[in-house]
Amino acid sequence: MSEKDRRFWDKTARKYAASAIADEEAFTRTLTRVRELTPKGARVLELGCGTGTAALRLADAAESYLGTDISGEMIAIAKEKLADAEDRDLALRLSFRTATAETLAEEPDCYDIILGFNYIHLAGDLPGALAHIRALLAPGGLFISKTPCIGEVTPLLRPLIYLAIPVMQLFGKAPAVTSLTAASLTVAIRAAGFSIEETAYHGTKKNDPRPFIVARAPQ
Repeated sequence: MSEKDRRFWDKTARKYAASAIADEEAFTRTLTRVRELTPKGARVLELGCGTGTAALRLADAAESYLGTDISGEMIAIAKEKLADAEDRDLALRLSFRTATAETLAEEPDCYDIILGFNYIHLAGDLPGALAHIRALLAPGGLFISKTPCIGEVTPLLRPLIYLAIPVMQLFGKAPAVTSLTAASLTVAIRAAGFSIEETAYHGTKKNDPRPFIVARAPQ
C-alpha cells in the first residue's frame, strides 16, 4: 500500500467505523470457521484490521493477537474500542499497532496464523505481500484470506466497476485495488509456496465474490 492509500484510509476511518457490517451472517460464519482453525496457544496476526471489529471478536481464541493496519486513524479507533471493551482480559492478549506486512517482515517475530480480511486486494504488490506473509509465518502456519475478487462480479457490472474505480482514485475517493478472481488469487497464493487447504464462500447472497481461503505454509 502507498502513502496515498494511507491518507485515504486515515480520512475515511471514522465513517468506516460507523458503517454497519454488510452481511452479518456471513461475517459470523467466517469468524466461527477461524475459531475452529485456531489451535490453543496460537499467535495470531491480522493484517489490515481496520477498526478492530474482527480482532475484538476473535482475540479470546488466541494466546496473543496483533491487529495491524496502514492507517493510524483506524488503529486509534481500534484502541478506543479495546479500551471500552467489557472483557478486561482482552487487553492481556490483544494489541493494535500501525504496521504493514512489509514493515513487520523486518522483525524477528513469527505467527501461527495470519489473517487478511478485505485485505489482499488492497495490498498492492501481491507477490511481494504474499512473500512477506510467508516470511512472517511459523513453519506449517496458516494464512487465511477473505477478500473481494472484483473479477467475480456479474459481467454486466464489471465494466462499470473498472471505469468507476480509476475515476474515484483520481479524486481521492478510492484506494488502489488489485482486480482478482478466485482462480487468480489461488494461483498467486500457491506461487508463493503455500498449499491451499480450503476454499469456501460464506456470503448469504447468490453471488459472493469473497472466497474464504485457508492456505498452509511449508513445514
